Amino acid sequence: MIDISLQQDQFEVVPTLVQPTLVEVLKSRVKADLAREAQLPLIHTLPIEHMLQAHLDTLDPESEDAEAENAFYVADLGEVYRQHLRWKALLPRIEPFFAMKCNPDPMVMRLLASLGTGFDCASKNEILSVLEMGVDPSRIIYANPCKQNSFVKYAYNNNVRMMTFDNAEELHKIKRFHPNAQLVLRILTDDSKSLCKLGLKFGAPLNTTGFLLATAQELGLDVIGVSFHVGSGCFDANAFGEAVIRARRVFDQAKDYGFDFKFLDVGGGFPSAHVTEGITFEKVAAILGSTVDALFGPEVRVIAEPGRYYVGSAFTLATQVIARRTISRDPAELMSMEQNENPTHMYYINDGMYGSFNCIMFDHQICEPKVLLKDGGFTYQQPLISEPHGLASVWGPTCDSIDCISSKARLPLMETGDWFYFENMGAYTITAASQFNGFRKSEILYTTTEQNVSLHF
Repeated sequence: MIDISLQQDQFEVVPTLVQPTLVEVLKSRVKADLAREAQLPLIHTLPIEHMLQAHLDTLDPESEDAEAENAFYVADLGEVYRQHLRWKALLPRIEPFFAMKCNPDPMVMRLLASLGTGFDCASKNEILSVLEMGVDPSRIIYANPCKQNSFVKYAYNNNVRMMTFDNAEELHKIKRFHPNAQLVLRILTDDSKSLCKLGLKFGAPLNTTGFLLATAQELGLDVIGVSFHVGSGCFDANAFGEAVIRARRVFDQAKDYGFDFKFLDVGGGFPSAHVTEGITFEKVAAILGSTVDALFGPEVRVIAEPGRYYVGSAFTLATQVIARRTISRDPAELMSMEQNENPTHMYYINDGMYGSFNCIMFDHQICEPKVLLKDGGFTYQQPLISEPHGLASVWGPTCDSIDCISSKARLPLMETGDWFYFENMGAYTITAASQFNGFRKSEILYTTTEQNVSLHF
């Protein structure tokens, strides 16, 4: 690590060694670095359980601070670090380019940048965020096949060259605004086995790739390879292997148009660490890694765009029960078996569908409420065997009836002021949260359960 104080002393002692203007530039950079470091939030080294309990212990029920008992996250940067090591062990050939849209948390991004990952950006602001961290433009792929003119010009002015396309109109746009771009042809794959079918919006069918390559050749553009995305929430590992086979066909086709591809982007759709049954990362890696090695020589650079893989299991959300509503039953229903199938209580918590739980609507996520604090007792990952459980529904705080987090959850009787927690809340949650109805986004507290993470800040 550079000793900043010594560096500053050197500027003062030997100013004749460098131009005066350069001295000022170097000083300003040092000051900027110190300012950035001062703005970084504190990273604790406690287990998630202790972080949750410590924060709850600071809350005063009698406090007049209206924001004191807001919902909050605990982010374990150690989990992100472990996922990176896991990726390098199982897919050593494929370079990860973190998909920012999944969770552009600045601490996650700083860690991944320090670990040497690249970044998958879809807009000017995402590119700007990465460049401001000092990441070299060569570690960015502008992976949005349909881009705004001014954003293409911004990429050109900042030397971000790699970008995707899937239509001829985009090629003409890039010829006008970024003629020296390194283009990646995004092809359509079979995403019928994914929850989020991105092929509805992006991807060139294989019967159009010849025309697109011919157009790029006529325009004198540099097409360097192929990209694809099997869809988000893919539940068939074989989809990755089949997509690689399609990419190989386009590689071969490109030779007829004078291109010699040396780049493959296998996209995203990788499961997070909490997925231990069905399609796991180990199964995907086994199929994807072997297929890539079989069809592409070592001269081909291969990248991927993992998002939820890195952050899905790294964030835990804690929410407070702000209200309870008991559902009255018709006497006839109480005499029937139906009473055992319908919720008897409605719990309202201080984060919802317009906040962190937008993942339910946009990402098809199932969010399971678990008891964190009940009657003043901390119950993280503790089974409440002695407590009678019944069916209840859990709702967010807004005035919209769509704000339902769980229509049926088996829970003990909770009181206002008790707390729930939700695990695996790092992917497509806070990134799309709004402040609808005046409710603020949930705060993030940081910890690391891996000692080496502290070396990267």
